[in-house]
Parts: sequence; structure tokens; C-alpha cells
Amino acid sequence: MSQLLQLLDSMGRDRWARVVIALLLCAVTVRLVRTMVLRQMDDPDARYRASKVIGRVGWVAAVLLVVSSFAGSLSGLFASLSIIGAGVAFALQEVIASAAGRVAMMSGRFYRIGDRVQLGGIKGDVIDVGILRTTIMEIGDWVKGDLYTGRVVRVANSFVFKEPVYNYSGDFGFLWDEITLPVTYGVSHTLARAMLTRVVQEVVGEHVAPAAKEWREMLARFRVEDARLEPMVSLVLNDNWMEFTARYVVPFDRRRTVKDRLFTRIMDEVDASGGALQLASATSAIVAVPRLEVRLIDGKGEPSAS
Repeated sequence: MSQLLQLLDSMGRDRWARVVIALLLCAVTVRLVRTMVLRQMDDPDARYRASKVIGRVGWVAAVLLVVSSFAGSLSGLFASLSIIGAGVAFALQEVIASAAGRVAMMSGRFYRIGDRVQLGGIKGDVIDVGILRTTIMEIGDWVKGDLYTGRVVRVANSFVFKEPVYNYSGDFGFLWDEITLPVTYGVSHTLARAMLTRVVQEVVGEHVAPAAKEWREMLARFRVEDARLEPMVSLVLNDNWMEFTARYVVPFDRRRTVKDRLFTRIMDEVDASGGALQLASATSAIVAVPRLEVRLIDGKGEPSAS
């Protein structure tokens, strides 16, 4: 560092000139190092992380060079920082909170790149985590299902202190989901339950084993009760129909696809049953029209023929 400052002093006494030269040197050095390092990596995740680390190291080096250009000694730097510290803290309180949120995320494992989260009222996949902001590829909103809207949203990291952070995939990459099936009265409830159980087992049964593996890791890390991962079908009776509910585990990013497969298979089973299975719908039926009697009164108050 001292040799570089001496070189800058030999080029000119103007402090601003030294600052510009120092920043240019840092930029060129970061670009060269990033090119050489990334050229040796094939994994996209490793390349992304290495690029971020190199960039942040470059920023730190640039700040140190600028500070060294304007501060004669370390004690002078501390004195300057103590004078302006209060004002900077007040003016940049949101920035400081966001930086603190980044530190909290690193230590508390709130989320990481690739997780599906809900942060600051925005739900989507985390595609970048910066010092001050988290970048999210949004899902939902006007789009039904867990599909991308195309909007990229940047949320301040300070929201980890202000609102709950919902992580759909961080520690357990599966979700419990449900579908409901209304069946008309008169249909065998045993037949309907057997059909729905068979369909759910065939469609989502493959997810039980990997979900059970991750759930065992959850039980080892957290104080959580053991939960049922196998598909389950339950029945509720209401005034209009029998309502069956199928509950199952599914990967966090396949809810819509799995529901489509389930309902398609259910419709195939209903069509193939020959009327033995019938789905219910909300309908209104008029049983009978009441008889109306009309009587006309003339001017004398006597009923007249009609």
C-alpha cells in the first residue's frame, strides 16, 4: 500500500488526481483478476460467487486507497470519522440497517441464492443478494400459480428486521399442498375415496422418499414434531355434497404441475367410471311454483268476475 502511494505522489501532488488514478488501477486490477479466475471455473454457481467476492474485495481496496490519499495517518482517519459519524449514521440509517440485515442473513441463514421466499410482501426466487438489497424474480400477483411474472424486484435487506421472512425451500425443499373434490350424494364414498387415494399415490408417491430424507434432517436440527409425509385423504359432509380433501407433499417449485396432473387423472377416472363417480357443482333447482289467485274488486266493493 505504501509503495503504491509513493508512486502516486511521484505522479502529482493533486489529491484528486491520486484518487482517480487509484480507482482506475483498482478497476483494471479487478477486471484482470476476475477474468483470470473465472476462466478456470466451469460451475456457474462457483463462477458467480467468485465474481462477487472479487468485486467486493476491489471495492474495499478502492475505499482504502481513497482514505489513505486524504488521511495523513490512521489516527487522523479515526478523528475524522468520529466527527462525521453521527451525521452519517442519521442520514444513512436505512443503508446501515440494510447492511446489518446482510450480516444477519449471513449468520442466521435466513435465505440464500436460489431459495423461494416472501420478503417485504414480495414472493419469488432469490437471484442475487447484495450488501444493501436482495434481488427477487417475482412469482404470483396477477399470474395464477407459482409462475414468474417477469418482474425483477429489489428489496432492502433491512426488511429481515421489520417483517417475517418466509422461506419455502431453505431447510425443507417440499411443501404440503391440498386439493378438494366435491362428490354428489348417492355415490359410494368408499369408491370415491379409493379412487382419489390411488390417483394421489400414483402422481405424488415418488416425492415421499426424498421428502422423508430431508425431514429427518429437519428433526435433527429443530425441535419439531414428526409429520406424516404419505398422502392422506379425508372426508367432510356438508349440505350440498361430500367433500374429499387430499393432502400430500410436493417440491416447492412443482405445485401447479402436480395439481394439473392430479385433476387430469381424476377426470379420466370419473369418465371411465360409467356414472359410478359423479362430481358435484353448485346448482339451484326450482321444485314447484306456488299457485297464485287474483281477485278484482269493483267500485261497489263487490268482487267481480275475472
